[in-house]
Amino acid sequence: MSCELNSENFDIEINQAGVYAVRFWAVWCGPCRVMAPVFKAVAQDLQGAVKFGEVDLDKFPMLAARYGVQSIPTVLLFKDGNLTSRAVGALPRKDLLNFVSK
Repeated sequence: MSCELNSENFDIEINQAGVYAVRFWAVWCGPCRVMAPVFKAVAQDLQGAVKFGEVDLDKFPMLAARYGVQSIPTVLLFKDGNLTSRAVGALPRKDLLNFVSK
């Protein structure tokens, strides 16, 4: 399962111990709509091992700007609160699973 991240809970969630995958998206973004069920499926697959969250770019553009997100969908991977890697574009399930699992 993934949770909706916003300006109030983002830092609290991300700074928890462990791995956190964050998807930046927008309602009007076609590739984001394609990737939504893939992101949710991978969140189910890795439930308990990795935390998953989503940021609506239109509602919280300052979070996107803070991490240099210029294209969506973008998935940022955090470990113990530190940004470790990013993937840009709609990824197939296998690729997203590999990205998050590494």
